[in-house]
Amino acid sequence: MSETTAKVPGAKPMWRRIVDFPLVALVISLGLLVATGAAFGWLMRRMPEYAGKDVTNLVEVLALIAALTLVYKLVIARIGDPPRDDLPFHLAPRHLAIGTLVAFVLFTAVVGIAALLGAYRIVGPGGWTDFLSILAMAGISAGFVEELIFRGILFRWLEDFGGSWFALAITSALFGLAHILNDNATWFSSLAIALEAGVMLGGAYMLTRSLWLAMGIHFGWNVTQGFIWDVPVSGQSVEGLVEAQLRGNEYLSGGAFGLEASVIALVLATGLGLYFVWLAIQRGELVRPWWVRRRLARQSAGE
Repeated sequence: MSETTAKVPGAKPMWRRIVDFPLVALVISLGLLVATGAAFGWLMRRMPEYAGKDVTNLVEVLALIAALTLVYKLVIARIGDPPRDDLPFHLAPRHLAIGTLVAFVLFTAVVGIAALLGAYRIVGPGGWTDFLSILAMAGISAGFVEELIFRGILFRWLEDFGGSWFALAITSALFGLAHILNDNATWFSSLAIALEAGVMLGGAYMLTRSLWLAMGIHFGWNVTQGFIWDVPVSGQSVEGLVEAQLRGNEYLSGGAFGLEASVIALVLATGLGLYFVWLAIQRGELVRPWWVRRRLARQSAGE
């Protein structure tokens, strides 16, 4: 069989078939991102602080994103069977805007319900002290880098190997687990993150087959909760435009971790995520496991 395949015009050599296998491609892609991030961090530690800390962080985050995008476009988007670019630039403006708006409306609804139930209260005006920090770290960095890793690498290749349900379950669990070491985190907060964020962001990726919508939602969610409504961002307290307090039952307020760990966010965000997944299924975006696709391809070829 190998001799016959080798004589077929355009057939891939063995090394390329190995590289394109989903789990191998996952390891290569993840390794490239980690190596790029490590090299960039090493370089930045040796650069002088050329402006205030917040401005420096913002510029460094944007530079890191540019470096990761370059690596993604030149290498990661070119591997796989077939190769696929999940960062098409022409979709970025629209999907980022829609995602940010969706997240703003969604988290504002969470805050509104929490306020009606007595779990959230505005007690005074806030300020702009943490704006650049929230924008750089919680918004742009988390929105881009985390989505590139969890949806652009892990979800993509796990789905290519084990199918959509497998990828959605594994990446959601890993996303929740990745937040267990955050300030004020609990096992319930990690479960909430896994369900509400993992399903919602995974569903957004399945629906669009692009990372931009998920990135917009992630960005908008963090900036809305932190900067606009003064809610801790995944356990980290920040200064927002208002000064607010979370109080009462922790299942409604999320406690010190913030409203992300509340039943309110869990229900609303997970519900939206399941709607995204349902829409993706309706559009034929549900991917079967690699071995099922291979068997069906053989059967089709035999016919």
